[in-house]
Amino acid sequence: MSKPLSDQERRKQISVRGLAGVENVAELKQNFNRHLHFTLVKDRNVATRRDYYFALANTVRDHLIGRWIRTQQHYYEKDPKRVYYISLEFYMGRTLQNTMVNLALENACDEAMYQLGLDMEDLEDMEEDAGLGNGGLGRLAACFLDSMASLGLAAYGYGIRYEFGIFNQRIVNGWQVEEADDWLRYGNPWEKARPEYMRPVHFYGRTEHHPDGVKWVDTQVVLALPYDTPVPGYRNNVVNTMRLWSAKAPCEFNLKDFNVGGYIQAVLDRNLAENISRVLYPNDNFFEGKELRLKQEYFVVSATLQDIIRRFKVSKFGSREIARTDFNKLPDKVAIQLNDTHPAMAIPELMRVLVDQERLEWDMAWDVCVRTCAYTNHTVLPEALERWPVDLFAHLLPRHLEIVYEINRRHLERVAAKYPDDVDRLRRMSLIEEGRQKRINMAHLCIVGSHAVNGVAQIHSDILKATVFKDFYEMEPHKFQNKTNGITPRRWLVMCNPGLAEVIAERIGEDFIRDLDQLKGLHNYVNDEAFIHDVAKVKQENKMKLSVHLEEHYKVKINPNSMFDIQVKRIHEYKRQLLNCLHIITYYNRIRKEPNKDWTPRTIMIGGKAAPGYHTAKMIIRLITAIGEVVNHDPVVGDRLKVIFLENYRVTLAEKVIPAADLSEQISTAGTEASGTGNMKFMLNGALTIGTMDGANVEMAEEAGEENLFIFGMRVEDVDALDKKGYNAEEYYTRLPELKQAIDQIAGGFFSPKQPDLFKEIVNLLLHHDRFKVFADYEDYIKCQEKVNALYKNPKEWTKKVIYNIAGCGKFSSDRTITQYAREIWGMEPTLEKLPAPDDMH
Repeated sequence: MSKPLSDQERRKQISVRGLAGVENVAELKQNFNRHLHFTLVKDRNVATRRDYYFALANTVRDHLIGRWIRTQQHYYEKDPKRVYYISLEFYMGRTLQNTMVNLALENACDEAMYQLGLDMEDLEDMEEDAGLGNGGLGRLAACFLDSMASLGLAAYGYGIRYEFGIFNQRIVNGWQVEEADDWLRYGNPWEKARPEYMRPVHFYGRTEHHPDGVKWVDTQVVLALPYDTPVPGYRNNVVNTMRLWSAKAPCEFNLKDFNVGGYIQAVLDRNLAENISRVLYPNDNFFEGKELRLKQEYFVVSATLQDIIRRFKVSKFGSREIARTDFNKLPDKVAIQLNDTHPAMAIPELMRVLVDQERLEWDMAWDVCVRTCAYTNHTVLPEALERWPVDLFAHLLPRHLEIVYEINRRHLERVAAKYPDDVDRLRRMSLIEEGRQKRINMAHLCIVGSHAVNGVAQIHSDILKATVFKDFYEMEPHKFQNKTNGITPRRWLVMCNPGLAEVIAERIGEDFIRDLDQLKGLHNYVNDEAFIHDVAKVKQENKMKLSVHLEEHYKVKINPNSMFDIQVKRIHEYKRQLLNCLHIITYYNRIRKEPNKDWTPRTIMIGGKAAPGYHTAKMIIRLITAIGEVVNHDPVVGDRLKVIFLENYRVTLAEKVIPAADLSEQISTAGTEASGTGNMKFMLNGALTIGTMDGANVEMAEEAGEENLFIFGMRVEDVDALDKKGYNAEEYYTRLPELKQAIDQIAGGFFSPKQPDLFKEIVNLLLHHDRFKVFADYEDYIKCQEKVNALYKNPKEWTKKVIYNIAGCGKFSSDRTITQYAREIWGMEPTLEKLPAPDDMH
């Protein structure tokens, strides 16, 4: 095998990374030194690696500023319809390299750093991830921002600037330990505070009904301070804005109540208000009905809507005079997309602003609200649906509760008119769930208050219409749509896998980066020996590079010729990391039984965070690490099987791991994973998928050909049938000797000899209350894994399937997803036109 190119050499030969012109490089060096001197106040004698990172980040940021100002100016002049993507999570990862890619600065910066005796990768490694998300939902928002800018849409991402993002995960003695993610400790060069746009947000208080309308009085005020981060499109000179709100106590906070000597305490109590933006709730697909979380949800919504209405009223650039007052026109100029129900308060808050403040009639206000808002659903798991207790609502947001009751009264009137005498339907469709404690069903509020409701993969959208939202679909079928998720090919191919991007560009040009459907052109190369060789060679180089990284971090010797079999995602029962574990144990037992057979070597990697309060998920991590301790030290298996738990899985680790994967594990119970997006990243980066017919896997099989994926297990219909019949795990346990052996080993302490009953809860769960039917798919999964092993022994045929997969990836670009949102929900038209470049920074 030829020695892999150094990153310096590899980056130099790459067209997709921009040209390193001499003037360009000289200017970058000059600006780098200027920032080191004037911004960081250091010289080369005392500067640290972090100083060099900040100097480079500021230098690159300079290239955004002109474009950013020009873009916003352009929007003011053209006054296009604007889309506001409201999300409680934006899982951005690092910004430096992505900015260089989108501005075509990467080779020039690389060369400039090289000439200054610095290594760009070392500097890139100093950047903290912006981990303001849990997983798929937050990362989707980040990909969408990239696509909206690349498609020239006047788009704004609105969220919360959490002081602490998703926790850092450490594995200590096999257990997950959480530590706070103090990502802002050294400052964030990409954000700009905008105190001049600070907004008041109100909580608590009471309502007063007067003849001229309703007043919400005696409230507590928290200020929302906006921080803007530039979002560059791909080489089109568009730079949009992500605006994240931070909570500030007002100057007079608490002082009027405590002017009798309680001054110090009053100042200390400012923390209570500012806690709103302190920390991201670390739950994925799980609802935790805490007051602080509801405060966060209303905080982002209230501040954002004030911004939206201010911008709607103002006419031209830089003017603050009120020009527009006809709110009937709001839906022509504003689209609001709700990323799940987390920002659902936008609906009653918009009604409050229109009715109480702008004095619109209810019917007119409601029509404006519905035409403006749209809702994306992300899950069908009942434990994830937001259902807020009415008494909490009444305490925190009394006016909004009244508005929700009025929305519900009118909604139920319409239902009753359409379905007379169907009281059970009224009960099912109400926004208020009666019971031991009354709750507000936020999904029902979103459906009623939006003109469009979408799922995130075809099968998920179909399930919504057939089950959870069936009554609503029957009443208003026109509202329901599908928008299959996508990923940005800038971060998830060009940036993280330059080698693969380059061998593709050598064959079909580089336009595929903005039009991913062009990957279909690779069908012409499926039997091209040189292309097959190049694709395999890039994969091998990526595996070598990851092996080096892992051997530094885990002190495990990795066989780079083994199959890299990878499952990375949040730890959750429905994602069935336990099914993966059962395959590992079964394969281990087979190797030990016949050690002289020609087994396909595998390095199995599992990574992901467990919510801190999710006991079962934490036990699953402990089981994986325990299996690794046994397997990795067994001399009989040697380097034919290794098990590694990837610590602290996050965006930046995904960018290293995914390009090196051979096999992608997407093995949720059919009907539980709404879409998945990691599945698409693996597909685009040349891994084959073993998976169930769930989420976007279904459409991946459609695009690449089902024969080019390893599909196994029950379909949704089979799961439903098994539910009707009754799932009996013990029947499989009794019938399948290898399954029984694996379970008995887990139960008997084979993997935890010092604590033999460490995993008895997991065994009990699998045998007696497994909602996700792990055993029902075990047999087919093992058989399917045998097919994977057989094909991996034939590298050429394997790589041909890889090429079919890459060629089928076009649909899974977030550019396609966003184009559909724009045309079918927002009433906007994307453009691939470039804005004129600024006459540079000076």
